[in-house]
Amino acid sequence: MQPTGLGLLSLIVFTPLMGALLLMLIPKEQEKLHRYAALGVSVLTFAFSLMLLKEFNGQTFHFQMEEFIPWIKPLGIHYHLGMDGISYWLVLLTTFLTAISIWFSFYVSKRVKLYFICLLILETAMLGVFVSLDMILFYTFFEASLVPMWLLIGIWGGERRTYAGTKFFIYTFAGSIFMLIGIIALANLYGQATNGPISFSIVDIQAAVANGSLWAKAMTLQPWIFWSFAIAFLVKCPAFPFHTWLPDAHVEAPTAGSIILAGVLLKMGTYGFLRFCLPLFPDTIASQVPIIMTLAVIGIIYGAIVAAVQPDWKKLVAYSSVAHMGFVLLGIFSLTHTGLLGGSLQQLNHGISTGALFLLIGLVYERRHTRMFKNFGGLKAQMPIYSAIFLIVMLSSVGLPGTNGFIGEFMAMMGAFEAAYAGAYGLNLGFIVVAGFGVVLAAVYLLYMFQQVFYGKNDNPDNRRLKDIKPWEMAMCGLLLVFVFWGGLYPKTFLQPMEASIGAVRMMAINPVGQRPAWNEKGQEIDADMNLVADGVVIAPAKLHFPLKPPVEENQPEVQVKARFSQDQVIARR
Repeated sequence: MQPTGLGLLSLIVFTPLMGALLLMLIPKEQEKLHRYAALGVSVLTFAFSLMLLKEFNGQTFHFQMEEFIPWIKPLGIHYHLGMDGISYWLVLLTTFLTAISIWFSFYVSKRVKLYFICLLILETAMLGVFVSLDMILFYTFFEASLVPMWLLIGIWGGERRTYAGTKFFIYTFAGSIFMLIGIIALANLYGQATNGPISFSIVDIQAAVANGSLWAKAMTLQPWIFWSFAIAFLVKCPAFPFHTWLPDAHVEAPTAGSIILAGVLLKMGTYGFLRFCLPLFPDTIASQVPIIMTLAVIGIIYGAIVAAVQPDWKKLVAYSSVAHMGFVLLGIFSLTHTGLLGGSLQQLNHGISTGALFLLIGLVYERRHTRMFKNFGGLKAQMPIYSAIFLIVMLSSVGLPGTNGFIGEFMAMMGAFEAAYAGAYGLNLGFIVVAGFGVVLAAVYLLYMFQQVFYGKNDNPDNRRLKDIKPWEMAMCGLLLVFVFWGGLYPKTFLQPMEASIGAVRMMAINPVGQRPAWNEKGQEIDADMNLVADGVVIAPAKLHFPLKPPVEENQPEVQVKARFSQDQVIARR
């Protein structure tokens, strides 16, 4: 590419970092100024991200608003940013939740200056992950997010903050090392396949995958490199059995840290699967589906069961995140159009609903400094507005129809059902039946929590002194409630901009050579029916759903033919 200079994406990514540098110049004694300056920078960043609503075109799967500046040319490393339908909503979610987190953080009174600097640096790192198209640049932002979050947990966390922060850092850093090995391997394979210089551009590497040249002489390496990425993303999600760092991190983190951790940081894992694992490893993805799906289903049930026995409502929500992220993986690795859309939507919904739960728990914790069920009871009469908001958010997390949580989980389950009913990738309906119990268990533990905290007698004198939430706190919660209902009643707003990108990624994963979309082929598009077309000619039909039953030919007895699924493509015999 020709150098383009900096643009809107760079402005969005680095505005928080510039704000952090500004805060460094303000004396630490001026705590009020630090609070308002940090909030102002986060709101400004969110305002810049809203400009994407006008600039983004949801009808194409190609990267938009690309920025390219040569960085380390001899090694094929460049500053390359871009956005598609997969990263579009994640950027907006990041800027929105960061502003909410900083607004809530006006409660913080310890080392205020450093606290807000960490939050702003963390925002830059998270935004960089979602728009980086160079794998080294992606890895740089991916790792950069560890340090400020580690500091947030280690300095402003609870009693076991040092243990929780260290565990968080070691787990996620260790997983990332495997990804770095895979990144280096892919760059060198690209150089061998093209007989040219190595490149860390995901666009260049995916083009070589699409035409079959990258893996032509290295097919045996594909599963190994796939897992080098998959382990890093499974840790980040986190999926069972790599999840053990998450409950400790959530419980010990300050409220803003928990909101960002649940709302954004976990999404780096599922985003990584969509951006790297599906497009770059099409010849091995089918054989890995049963493994990932098994881990997803175990995580759904395990997270729900462990959440149900927690006496601490923050720890309960932390384990519920393991279960809910399992539904995201379930949808993505169904490799159906419905499932992929549902998984992608559910990661957004989880960010809103679970982020809101942590926010609401934090509001009471700042007043009572305890999160144990036994210390509460009868809050419904004491704090009626707070109780009503909590009920709505909790029902969204349960997946009540009319809320955002229902749409994502339903589509993920539906996509997984389509794949399992067709017998694709060695799946069967047992996966879906077991995962369905996770929905039931979610209702059990969340309703139990609500009953323990909000009903019963208010016998504790400390609880009797509680007053309902303040107007500014109502406004903060109200902003999240808007998206709870918007996503539940009109999900098309969120589905339509990412549908073309999801359709392309699915074809990259399951189509054979010659029928795979490529990000660098500007003449290719995904049409309204999700077919891959070039110059008006259909290159590959959509095949949005697996064939469930073939049509009966005239004068022929009805014969049921089971679809055969290879590693390269889905062949539907009719």
